[in-house]
Amino acid sequence: MNRPIASPHARLLAEQALSRAAGAPLLGGNRAELLIDAAAHYDAWLAAIRGARERVLLENYIIRDDEVGRAFRQALVECAQRGVFVAVVYDWLGCKGQSRDRFWAPLRAAGGQVRAFNPPQFGQPFGWVSRDHRKLLVVDGVHGFLSGVCISEKWLGDSARQVPPWRDTGVALHGPAVAELENAFVESWSSIGTPLDPFEQPAADVEVGTVALRVIATQPATAGMYRLDQLIAAMARQTLWLTDAYFIGVAPYVQALAAASRDGVDVRLLVPGSSDIPVVAGMSRSGYRPLLKAGVRVFEWNGSMLHAKTAVADGQWARVGSSNLNIASWLSNREIDVAVEDTGFARQLAEQYERDLENTTEIVLAPSRWRRATDHVQSHDRPPQRPRRAGGSSGRAAAGALRIANSVGAALTDRRVLDDTSISPLVIGTLALVVLAVVAILWPAVLGWPLGVLAAWFALNFGIRAWRLRRRQKQRAAERDGSI
Repeated sequence: MNRPIASPHARLLAEQALSRAAGAPLLGGNRAELLIDAAAHYDAWLAAIRGARERVLLENYIIRDDEVGRAFRQALVECAQRGVFVAVVYDWLGCKGQSRDRFWAPLRAAGGQVRAFNPPQFGQPFGWVSRDHRKLLVVDGVHGFLSGVCISEKWLGDSARQVPPWRDTGVALHGPAVAELENAFVESWSSIGTPLDPFEQPAADVEVGTVALRVIATQPATAGMYRLDQLIAAMARQTLWLTDAYFIGVAPYVQALAAASRDGVDVRLLVPGSSDIPVVAGMSRSGYRPLLKAGVRVFEWNGSMLHAKTAVADGQWARVGSSNLNIASWLSNREIDVAVEDTGFARQLAEQYERDLENTTEIVLAPSRWRRATDHVQSHDRPPQRPRRAGGSSGRAAAGALRIANSVGAALTDRRVLDDTSISPLVIGTLALVVLAVVAILWPAVLGWPLGVLAAWFALNFGIRAWRLRRRQKQRAAERDGSI
């Protein structure tokens, strides 16, 4: 479908809208390099750390006590021993069961500083909800990295057991954007304890390339990435290709994707076929139907785990980072993403997306009739043009046509049919409720004790919170009285 070329005024309005939605300005003069899968990430990260001269700032959701984690710890220890300032932030819940606080003893002994984000605290009964989900590394204020990759050998797979590496994506940055990455780390560090002293900025703000981008450092309740994702879905004109590890289709975003698809945009969603968090995979699949009915094409990865979080639109705009398409990432967590406005970078990401589709199974609605093999649409083909009406999205007739177009035989193509009713979640829910009912009837104390403990926990935390607020009010009153 031919699209009119946007006028300079329209482009200016789009740039303003994107900046306001993301809460981040467009920064030019950068160089951006895609990093595909963990091995490339670890090589680049460790090389930067080992070459550090002034400071290393590392923020990651999971840093595991295994061969990979110990290699990073040793590199950080060596930095600290030669006088490089080293600061590490890890998420308390993310590292629970992965590594303990004593894992960092060698680094602290060498002079490095380590902080855990958001451990359980009295007076904050819901504090555990907010997590630091970032994967960020900044070295000397010059080398910047952000990604979906955690520091764990799990990302490398297991060749002995024929488990392939996890599929993940990140970016290496140079240029003015690196200072924004460093500011994001400094803010995270300050949210936990004593702030860092200002760093002497080297030539990191000097233009080293031609890539323009935004650094979106999401904080709890800011929703900058959510607003940007919604806006991109509304502005996409030809293509919108999404990859996500833990997609949970909230209604406003699903509606935005459906509206784009009905307006003729080639919308694709690539998600894991098997997930490290099975319950999330089930929730993700429960949201396929409205997308498929609107013509959005859904693909499941056939490898061990798809952990990337990317988007590419119209061959001009691309996003890479740690944010998933779910409420936790959009509203609750600390995340870090980069939104790139560069045709070269977008082309690279789109080409990688097409390569990824070669290892996927497309999910389609159950066929209402048999179709000829020549009617089958392959993953690299553009979907058929959709009828349009003046004034917006296509109507029910178009949606019905799309349902037929997406109905293909799983036996003849590499696709899995989505039946009219998703049975698995219903069966699991039924069994869980039956077990709960039996336990409640026969052994009520089994449920009563946990509820009693939970109520006591919340009562204690609410009481502590009320006492702290009351004490703060008294202090403020005393300060006002003293100033009169």
